[in-house]
Amino acid sequence: MQSILSRFSSTGSSLPADDDFGNSGAAATSSFHTNLKHINGTPAQFELPNVDPATFLSQYTDVDSSNPGAKIKLSHGTTTLAFRFRGGIIVAVDSRATAGSYIASGTVKKVIEINPYLLGTMAGGAADCQYWETYLGIQCRLHELRNKERISVAAASKYLSNLVYSYKGMGLSMGTMICGWDKTGPALFYVDSDGTRLKGDVFSVGSGSTFAYGVLDQGYHWDLSDEDAQELGRRSIYAAAHRDAYSGNTINLYHVKEHGWEFIDNYDVTKLHYDGPGNVPGAPGGGYGWDVRTAGLSSKLEARPGQEVSDQGGRRADEQPLTAQIRPQQA
Repeated sequence: MQSILSRFSSTGSSLPADDDFGNSGAAATSSFHTNLKHINGTPAQFELPNVDPATFLSQYTDVDSSNPGAKIKLSHGTTTLAFRFRGGIIVAVDSRATAGSYIASGTVKKVIEINPYLLGTMAGGAADCQYWETYLGIQCRLHELRNKERISVAAASKYLSNLVYSYKGMGLSMGTMICGWDKTGPALFYVDSDGTRLKGDVFSVGSGSTFAYGVLDQGYHWDLSDEDAQELGRRSIYAAAHRDAYSGNTINLYHVKEHGWEFIDNYDVTKLHYDGPGNVPGAPGGGYGWDVRTAGLSSKLEARPGQEVSDQGGRRADEQPLTAQIRPQQA
């Protein structure tokens, strides 16, 4: 016991040539310094593995889709959309966050308020979008201070694109839309974690985007009124939330105008299905759900004069006209 204590004594004039555990010479000296660091509260050096992050990710995850047999599956799910029209830009998103098949949250704010004139959307990795778009807001403010004017939407999206491109292959997962109003009018850009940057009029990003596009393509045109544009955004996200398991809970709706963005409202998807958005401009009234809008109605084959109804189920059924009995305003 005395020999062990003497090894850690700060007053000792020399180190033992051999310690009690069979270490000798330089090994005993190294052991002494390591133990002394821990005793004095100084952390020892932390060794990092010499592995390139991009190589590790491509080997063990499906982050770049080059390894379909990867052990780690990075699942993402959401629905976001934005579109330009004569009155500005409509931005609509759901609020569900998923981790694989597990619903982690139903109250996620997927619209990131970069500044009073710029909005960003969140799809992919929540942390990646939240961090880098908040960082973008810092750079936009610095641009204002340096140049005495607001940054353009094109410049802001280009800054974000260049930023994430420098991390390409390192595991970032982002599919975002940068929306705003500048000296050129309303502008909309899509930016993803590969550095892709696209200018356009209509974008939808996420696992439910195909359902949202179906409604958007049917109802979009440039000369929409503000009320009709907001209704189109609501219905598009509702369609995705209704059909896509990874989207849902509530809808957040924003309208970007000349004097800045405006938060319109938050809508519960279940309430929209059965009751609709309530007494709001542009809404036709009633629920959005097909089963709700067609309750008590049916489609049937009408028998020709002299034909028995039983014949409609046989060989002559395909010769009869199909009459859809639905309300014209909800067709």
